[in-house]
Amino acid sequence: MSATIDNDLQSSLTAPKSWREHIRASLALGIPLVGGQLGLMLMNTTDTVMLGWYGVEELAAGVLATQAYFIVMIFGAGIGQALVPMVGQAVGSDDQRAVRRMVRMGLWLAVLYALVTMPLFFFGEEILLSLGQDPTVAVLAGQYLVISVWALYPTLLANSLRAFLSAVEHAQIILWSTLTAALANGVINYMLIFGNWGAPELGIRGAAIATLLVNILMFGAMAAYITVHQRTRPYEVFARFWRADWPAFIELFKLGLPIGIGIVAEVGMFTLASIMVGWLGVTSLAAHGIVMQIAAIAFMVPLGMSQAATVRVSNALGRKDAINLARAAHSVMIVAVCFAMFSATLFFSVPEFLVGLFLDETQEGVAAVASYAVPLLFVAAIFQLVDSAQIIAVGQLRGLKDTKIPMLFALFSYWGVGMSVAYLLGIRLELGGVGIWTGLASGLAVACLLAVWRFAAIRPRTIASPA
Repeated sequence: MSATIDNDLQSSLTAPKSWREHIRASLALGIPLVGGQLGLMLMNTTDTVMLGWYGVEELAAGVLATQAYFIVMIFGAGIGQALVPMVGQAVGSDDQRAVRRMVRMGLWLAVLYALVTMPLFFFGEEILLSLGQDPTVAVLAGQYLVISVWALYPTLLANSLRAFLSAVEHAQIILWSTLTAALANGVINYMLIFGNWGAPELGIRGAAIATLLVNILMFGAMAAYITVHQRTRPYEVFARFWRADWPAFIELFKLGLPIGIGIVAEVGMFTLASIMVGWLGVTSLAAHGIVMQIAAIAFMVPLGMSQAATVRVSNALGRKDAINLARAAHSVMIVAVCFAMFSATLFFSVPEFLVGLFLDETQEGVAAVASYAVPLLFVAAIFQLVDSAQIIAVGQLRGLKDTKIPMLFALFSYWGVGMSVAYLLGIRLELGGVGIWTGLASGLAVACLLAVWRFAAIRPRTIASPA
């Protein structure tokens, strides 16, 4: 049966393609993945905007709570991202059984990880207080975390399905399910945060409930698609779900653990930066949260394209196709860097407008938040290029199943360089938020240089006849 699955896709990718064809193929896969990432970010942005409308303290608490949730969730999701190169290479070599084994164990790993990490969320308030955060903000953040913990299960399960769908190049359902969930998130937030349409006014707890419900929706939509669609149904990824496959589980964990650590190193740098900014006051933290959201929205494009790079490189590796591997990797980099130049220009050109989208001018303290945020957005504009290039290079390396050395690069760049510079400039030299954000840019620049060098160094060795 495996020989009949996506034969048209397989045959179309065996011959060397022109650069134009590679760019088109990268966009065809990358645009839905980018759209899916933007949909996920839209949910976070909606939470930030509506909590900002509700109150500055709720906004600050939302910044801390969502980042605390995200750093736990993204480690598990990072381990699950090993499914993309593993399934991608299996698809390239037309091994249907390997695809099914890997996805099943990816789902197992998602559930086990959620079980292990749940207790952390029940002590969110105490942890934030121990990190020197404002007591009122810590209480509100703790209320969010004890509800959002239950979203770990559908979030991580959906992440595994998203990895499978990306690797087999069925990204449209990722886009549409995510956009539908983002729309639902806005509606539920509007109801539960503010108490509209007869619903109770729950404030930040309403945002947490919305997060739980929309992630259940996303998982259900992707699972239904995989079960019934004629091109994904033959993989039978849910067949004999109870059957353990420990070699596949161990392989997935060994490849995914460095990915998870590398992602957490980067996310942790931004989370610790938020904590440092929190030491400077509620106004600084609220401004920081707004700029983080704006920069994160722009980052969704290179992040989605990075996933496309992993798929296209791993497919070519499975076919042992050196020429198309090189061209696929470079074409994605070209697209991502071009977009980064556009977004940096936008940040420089209209910073007040972008910041103003997240604030209600009638709220007290809004002018101070906006004034603090604009210089931070200028720094964010500067690191758009290096941040985009580094995530594409990391995606290329994952396609080659190279994850351990990039993990070490991430730890050194983000914590050895980024956090050290952020603390020195922002706290010790009292440059405030601008100093902290300059440290973030420094860490990203070093990570970019190391990842690009690594891919250039090892790619010719992965296949006997390099391009």
